[in-house]
Order: sequence, then C-alpha cells, then structure tokens
Amino acid sequence: MKKIGFIFAIICLVSSCNQSPRQLTSTVDATAKPVRDGLFIHITQCYDDPHRVLMPLKMALMMSDDKDVIVYLDIHAVNFLTKSAKDITFADFESAHTYIKKLAAKGVGVYACPTCMKIAGIAPEDLMEGVQVAQKDKFFNFTKGRIIALDY
Repeated sequence: MKKIGFIFAIICLVSSCNQSPRQLTSTVDATAKPVRDGLFIHITQCYDDPHRVLMPLKMALMMSDDKDVIVYLDIHAVNFLTKSAKDITFADFESAHTYIKKLAAKGVGVYACPTCMKIAGIAPEDLMEGVQVAQKDKFFNFTKGRIIALDY
C-alpha cells in the first residue's frame, strides 16, 4: 500500500511539473515597464544654510535619471522660490535657481507649501517658473514604486 501511495505522489508531482510554458507565464507581461522607486525630497532651509538647500537639489537632479523624484519645499525654503528672490549659491554646487530650472526641464515636480507661502506673503503667481503650489495627491501619485524620503 505504501508503494502505491509513493507511486501516486510521484505521478502527481510529474504531472504538475509538466505544464505548458504558457500556463506558467500567463501572469507575466513581457512588455510592462519595470516599476521605478520614488524619491521624496523635503527642504526647509533657505539663505541661512545654503548647503542644506543645494545638496538636496543636486541629489534630486542626479536621482531623476533613473528614479521618480518630487521636491517639496516648506518653512523658510519658500522664500527663494519667487521670481524676484535672490538666488542661493555655495562652493562646488550650481545655484538653487539653476537646479530648479533643470529639474523642471526633466519633468520633476518642485512644489511649495501653500500655507508657508501664505505666511511669507507669497502668491502663486509670484513663484518662479518650474515651481508649483503643493497638492497632497502629488505626494502619493508621482511613483508606482516604493517612496524613499530625504529630509533637509
């Protein structure tokens, strides 16, 4: 009786492994693009700490080559986002406005906090080209992959 049970188990195992390739791969879409992870960069600083402004902007530009990226600026950072704002520079970096223009050209979302803008007396039409007023839906819909956050 044990011999019959063993033979039956072998037959079941062999028959389950004998599926056609179509059956085994029916759920895989060969034309689907791989899902990219997303990088959420949060910047709060302004003129008092240019390194904390320019490092995340540089990181956003570098990572946007192969990741989905979004940049969110709030607290003091909204102050350098207007058309009339003084640019921020620091050794070994491009300027803040240069990074923002390059990010916008690559389609990276650069968003300013609407509450922080209001506190600073900044209207949406005052924002430099490439910067948008933040909307909460953009924080979750910019990528299909995981979201990694960097906070500066």
